[in-house]
Amino acid sequence: MTFVTKLTFQSGDRAVLEDTVGEIKGMLERKGVECKGPHSSSPEKLRVPLSRRLDAGETFDPWTYTVYTRRMEIHGAEHIAREVGHMDFPDSLHVEIEVGRKRPLGYRRN
Repeated sequence: MTFVTKLTFQSGDRAVLEDTVGEIKGMLERKGVECKGPHSSSPEKLRVPLSRRLDAGETFDPWTYTVYTRRMEIHGAEHIAREVGHMDFPDSLHVEIEVGRKRPLGYRRN
């Protein structure tokens, strides 16, 4: 069975996101690892309400910001996926790593 490592990157800083994902993609290509992505999702606009005081009442204009997302998959190469998982990422970047197994086509469990 082949291991599949799914990486999800999110950030409000698009330049940092693009640089980091591009750096990882380049590293994977240099090492000859099978990789799918990066795939982009539509930017998500979020609004956060701001109160002037702790009790109910007056509010400020809501704080609005955009979150950008990129997804990648690494097939096989567990040692490379582990290396990516131990990288130091910028503080403005949120990284999620999910590891699963992919069974070969026609695989039957007895």
